[in-house]
Amino acid sequence: MSKPISKYICQNCGYSSLRWLGKCPECDSWNTFVEEIVQTDRHKSKSKTRDIVDLKLTNLSKISDISITEDQRTKCGIEELDRVLGGGIVPGSVILVGGDPGIGKSTLMMQLADKIKKKIILYVSGEESPRQIKLRCERLGFAHDEFFVLAETSLEIIATVIRKLEPDIVIIDSIQTVYRSELESSPGSISQLRESTSAIIQIAKSTNIAFFLIGHITKEGVIAGPKVLEHMVDTVLQFEGERTHAYRVLRAIKNRFGSTNEIGIFEMTGTGLMEVLNPSEVFLSERSKGNSGSTVSASIEGSRPILIEVQALVSSSGYSVPQRTSTGFDYKRLAILLAVLEKKIGLHLSKFDVFLNIAGGIKIDEPSIDLAAAMSICSSFRDAPIESDMLILGEIGLSGEIRTISFADRRIQEAVKLGFKKIVLPKTNMKNYKLNGGLEYIPVETIQDAVRLL
Repeated sequence: MSKPISKYICQNCGYSSLRWLGKCPECDSWNTFVEEIVQTDRHKSKSKTRDIVDLKLTNLSKISDISITEDQRTKCGIEELDRVLGGGIVPGSVILVGGDPGIGKSTLMMQLADKIKKKIILYVSGEESPRQIKLRCERLGFAHDEFFVLAETSLEIIATVIRKLEPDIVIIDSIQTVYRSELESSPGSISQLRESTSAIIQIAKSTNIAFFLIGHITKEGVIAGPKVLEHMVDTVLQFEGERTHAYRVLRAIKNRFGSTNEIGIFEMTGTGLMEVLNPSEVFLSERSKGNSGSTVSASIEGSRPILIEVQALVSSSGYSVPQRTSTGFDYKRLAILLAVLEKKIGLHLSKFDVFLNIAGGIKIDEPSIDLAAAMSICSSFRDAPIESDMLILGEIGLSGEIRTISFADRRIQEAVKLGFKKIVLPKTNMKNYKLNGGLEYIPVETIQDAVRLL
């Protein structure tokens, strides 16, 4: 064995250097370099040359000879998870699941294993003992005859068990605990994560076994490890939500086999995660009517609309610099809306604190709820309630114009199901809608037109 050498590796992006650096030249992060032992192989160049000489063109194919028959997906038995995955689990895929501690990642994987019948499932745990897993199974009412548990962190032993058992699905909890004995760095380090994940991907592609890798996240809310980890796997799922809230949102950040716009919504209960099949009704169930600072808008998440309550609170500030706080809404977008309100309608908020919240713990990124957010702020500032049966849709431009939104049909249909009678729409969207049997459409062209409704 050749003498090992040490390198300094950035814990954020994986950039390596022979000496310590204060600032990473790749990701511009400070104080992220940690010394790690890297095993070298003096025969590496010779073996690589030999492999090239002995290469057989077994992987070379004409494009016309490649079969494009779609792989048979395995249904999870959990509709919300199937939706996010794009219709089920693709054999041979590697799926990375991230989320806060205690958010429900292991619970979701356990319920997934229970729902999939007539499949051999291997649960590899590096954090819990088989006894602890058994206790959780009893709490969840777990019943699966072909479910195997392996408490191990060595990748070599895990690979040997997989080859012997030949399971259909493997769940590894968590990938940060797995290590390769060839590397002298500790489990969870950049080199261990990268090499372990690479070996797992090779096993998955060669054996057609689907892998679920549970990953920890950092305090910034991103999956721990190098960014290349997300590029290596096929699908990245993010489990979002506050531990103090009952609702959880499963979002696809990357998906090679489906859309990244779909989300799954779950409710955490004493017996595990329950699917929320009608999220609009759930998010509006606790809405109090007749209060100022509250409006209802509709967001498109994947293929379905979700009605949400947008809450705002404007109060006098006791500080020289007023507070601007948003929960579930982009903070920079809030700053733009406040600037437009001050410039276009003279709403001076320089001495007032502004708090904006999307009720239910969900995060919304699309701009179609701009008008609802602005109307909530104006309603709270003037203490003038907005009609409870009114849905507000529209994107606000920097000049105060209300811009066209997409998928207006779906949003309106969802609002009609829940009994809304008035729809505030951009005027440019109104060419497709007319008054229809008690449903009133209110066209707005500028922010001034919308504020007059208060």
